[in-house]
Amino acid sequence: MAAIATEKAIMRVLDGEAVWPPPVWIMRQAGRYLPEYLATRAEAGSFTTLCYTPGFATEVTLQPIRRYGFDGSILFSDILVVPDALGAEFRLDAGEGPRLRPTTDRAGLDRLASALPLERLEPVLQAVRLIRARLPAETTLLGFCGAPWTVAAYMIAGRGTPDQGPAREAAQSDPGFMAALIDLLVESSIVYLSAQLEAGADAVQIFESHAGSLSPDRLGPLSLEPIGRIIAGVTARRPGAKVIVFPRGQGERLAEYAALGAAGIGIDQETDLSAAITTLPAAVASQGNLDPTLLVQGGKALDEGVDRVLEAVRGRPHIFNLGHGITKETPVENVARLLKRIRES
Repeated sequence: MAAIATEKAIMRVLDGEAVWPPPVWIMRQAGRYLPEYLATRAEAGSFTTLCYTPGFATEVTLQPIRRYGFDGSILFSDILVVPDALGAEFRLDAGEGPRLRPTTDRAGLDRLASALPLERLEPVLQAVRLIRARLPAETTLLGFCGAPWTVAAYMIAGRGTPDQGPAREAAQSDPGFMAALIDLLVESSIVYLSAQLEAGADAVQIFESHAGSLSPDRLGPLSLEPIGRIIAGVTARRPGAKVIVFPRGQGERLAEYAALGAAGIGIDQETDLSAAITTLPAAVASQGNLDPTLLVQGGKALDEGVDRVLEAVRGRPHIFNLGHGITKETPVENVARLLKRIRES
């Protein structure tokens, strides 16, 4: 098994090796910019069916690998399957985004499962097994979860909000409730990520999409400390496990996330990449941070953006990626241009 892992460029980078040209995958690479994804999504009939049907989830995960040959493949799922399994009733309404039954106080929390019922996520784990069996041997398979603060923000509001105001208010008015919810999500995430690794994922990523909404005094207890507990819990269960952390909106504090034991740190497009990587330990991989709008524009603007990233990261372990997810407006030929530019560098 170890011999196979060393052939995977992303895993080599997560081991601290400066691979050139850098390996590449793209956040949301299985998504609405691909015509084959749209066809499968229509066949499935709903987003949740797509997530919870192993055959569909496997198919859409493999589509960008077939088309582009990315070095990494990420499980097609959603960060809200964890609260769904706990009993928060996740759904995705057309044109309105994700919805959950709001969990706003201790009484609501008590209505949820007290520990993650992993059997409810067996369809997702079955997809991991199928994807692993069908991926090329050299392609890294990434599992993932949402960070506790990011997931809690959705759970409390019952939906996405512009500034995570409901969750921030809950943390202020009822810190005991917030601490208990974070604890539940930490333990659930440890179980879930460990199960993904057991099922065949090579590494996992924690998406802290809402880190930028936290004030400096709350970043520790609500983001840094819970993520650190997840990494410690996963590596205790799966020694040597590699965890990437993507703390969006925290460009000045990336070193603190790296210090939690992360093998890689995702960097958003608002962060100065050259400055950010100087704060990271040499053996901790960087990941990102091309502006997704450049992938929409294409042409010279895309080429120059790719070259800026490559120039900044030459000589250090880096995984080429976007600073956020690819958008549905992205022309498929621009993704091919991106990959050609990287691989010919």
